[in-house]
Amino acid sequence: MTESLNMRLVGQTDLNGHGDCMHINVKNGFAYVGHMGESRVGTSVVDVSDPRHPTVVAQLETPIGTHSHKVQVVGDVLLVNYERSMFEPDAPSWQGGLKVFDISTPSQPHEIAFLKMPGKGVHRMTYWEAPYAYMSGSDDGLIDQFLVIVDLSEPARPCEVGRWWFPGQNTAAGETPTWTPTSAHGAGGGAKRYALHHPLIRGDRAYCGWWDAGLVILDIADKRQPNLVSHLEFGSDVSTATHTALPLPGRDVLVVTDEQIANDCKGMQTRVRVVDIADEHHPKVVSEFPVPEGDFCSRGGRFGPHNLHEMRPGSLSDSNTVYVTWFNAGLRVVDVSNASQPKEVAYFVPDAPPGRSSIQFNDVVVANDGLVYVTDRFKGGLYIVERTG
Repeated sequence: MTESLNMRLVGQTDLNGHGDCMHINVKNGFAYVGHMGESRVGTSVVDVSDPRHPTVVAQLETPIGTHSHKVQVVGDVLLVNYERSMFEPDAPSWQGGLKVFDISTPSQPHEIAFLKMPGKGVHRMTYWEAPYAYMSGSDDGLIDQFLVIVDLSEPARPCEVGRWWFPGQNTAAGETPTWTPTSAHGAGGGAKRYALHHPLIRGDRAYCGWWDAGLVILDIADKRQPNLVSHLEFGSDVSTATHTALPLPGRDVLVVTDEQIANDCKGMQTRVRVVDIADEHHPKVVSEFPVPEGDFCSRGGRFGPHNLHEMRPGSLSDSNTVYVTWFNAGLRVVDVSNASQPKEVAYFVPDAPPGRSSIQFNDVVVANDGLVYVTDRFKGGLYIVERTG
C-alpha cells in the first residue's frame, strides 16, 4: 500500500518493461531517463506533456559491455555516459566515454559525437549550460574516476579542456596514494575508494562528492587548471560513499548525501549532512537529516539516501526545501530553512513493483511547475508525483 504525506501520484510508466531507471532530466514536455543496464536499453525518451499518461517515444540501446545510466540535456543536446557494465564484466570489446546526441526532434535522437575515455569510462556528468560539461572520467595511469571538464562549444566536436584528481590518484606521474585503494563499493578491511562521483557547479566553484574521501570544493575559474579550495573528510567510522554536494541557492550551505550501498540494513546507516560553507576553506557539518521511521529494514533492498533534486537551471529552485531519494523509504522532502534543524515535511513511498519486495527510488528532479519526477532502480520505472501540502 502506498504511504504518503502531503504528496500524491500523478502518473507512472515502467518504460515498456524496462523499469531499471536512474538519472532523469525533463525539458519541454519530455523526460530523458537513463537505465541501470539490466537490458540493452540505455536511455528512454518519454512524452510527459500529459503527466497522467507518460508515453515512451524512443529508446536508445547500448553496445555490449556498456552501462549508460546518466543523462544531461541542454538545448538540443543530450549527453549520456558510457561506463563499464556491472552486468557484463567479461565483454570482450568495450569502450567508455561520453556520447552526444542531437535531440532537436526528441522522438528521433541521433548520435553526433563520442568522446572516448580509457579505463572504466564516465560515471556521471553535470551539464547545466553551454559550453562546459563537468564529469567523472577515467584514464590510464590514474586510480579510478576524477574530474574532467569538456568543452561542447561545438557539440559534434567535444574536447577535454581540464582535469583535476585527488593527490595520489595519478600513479603514472609517480604519485603515491595515502590510502589503500579499492574500486569496490564498501570493500572493508581498511581499503578506500577515492573517486569523484560528480560535481555540482555554482559560479566558479565545483562541489564534489569524492566517495570515501568525502567533500571536495574546487575553484574552477580557470577551466584548464582547477584548484583545491578545501577538503572535508567525514571518516569511514561515520559514513562512506559521499555522492552529492548540493549548494542551496543564495545560501552558504551545502546538503551532502552519502549513498547507501548495503542491503537489508546490514551496513552502516549513511547520512545526509548539512554543511556550513560561510568559510569555504573550513567547511563544517551543522546537522543531519532525520532518518525515516518505519519497518524499512524488514522490507528488503537498500534503506538510506541516494541523490537530491539538484536544482539545475530550468527546474525548481528552492533555498529551503530539499527532495531526496531514500531507496526503500521512497522520496522524502525536508525543510532546511533552519540549517541546524532539518524537518521532514512530505514523503511518498509507493507499492513495490511486481517481483520486488520494496521500491528502490534512485533519482529525482522537480520541474518548474512543481511536478516531481522520480525513478525506481529495478522495475518500477518513472513516477510523477505532486505536492499536496
